[in-house]
Amino acid sequence: MIHEVDEGLRLLLAEEGLPGDGVELVFDAPTKDWAAKRNAPTVNVFLYDLREDLTRRRTGTQEEHDGDGTVVGWQEPPLWYQLSYLVSAWTTRPIDEHRLLSEVLRGVSRHDTLQTDWLTGSLAELGLAVLVDAGGAVPDGNAATDLWSGLGGQLKPSIGLRVIAPLQGNREPAGPPVTEGMVVRVGGTDEDGRRLRYEGPTTAQGTGLAPTRPKPPPGAGRRRRGRL
Repeated sequence: MIHEVDEGLRLLLAEEGLPGDGVELVFDAPTKDWAAKRNAPTVNVFLYDLREDLTRRRTGTQEEHDGDGTVVGWQEPPLWYQLSYLVSAWTTRPIDEHRLLSEVLRGVSRHDTLQTDWLTGSLAELGLAVLVDAGGAVPDGNAATDLWSGLGGQLKPSIGLRVIAPLQGNREPAGPPVTEGMVVRVGGTDEDGRRLRYEGPTTAQGTGLAPTRPKPPPGAGRRRRGRL
């Protein structure tokens, strides 16, 4: 799901004509070593935090049916996660970095969700809205100064970008539908069996149909008293 959100953000920026000609878009950690190797204007979208949105958690399962209405499996509800990104611009001049950040902010602030044609993989299969929020507060304990300090670099202007996306729940497939009859053995012999409920073929005796026992007429098998 994480890489699918990355792709959705890339397509969002591309729709807005960003980051522009001659400017690279990367999802790397902007560490001090990475910055030293950078040789082109770059917009960096760095995922620094991921946590479950517990307010959206749901329980229970949902039945899945085929075209005939037969249950083919059970699907658990998705789990929702908040992905926090740090968006920064890297050029040789601060004024150019500010211009790039302004264009990115303008582009992402126009959208509060990722459009359906930007969703791939499991996000496209679920068909649920993926929320986007630009410039919001960072998660607790992740101030911008702490983030840049942890990356080993100097503080730079950056945009906080938050995405709330679903992670597909587990699916349990159903076994094949019952098509064979139930056979009850009496008397301890393989030949003495009676079918219950079903009239189709069964493998209870190998191949063919399981034998059925006709219902005896009333009073059959009882000896009348006083007569031979």
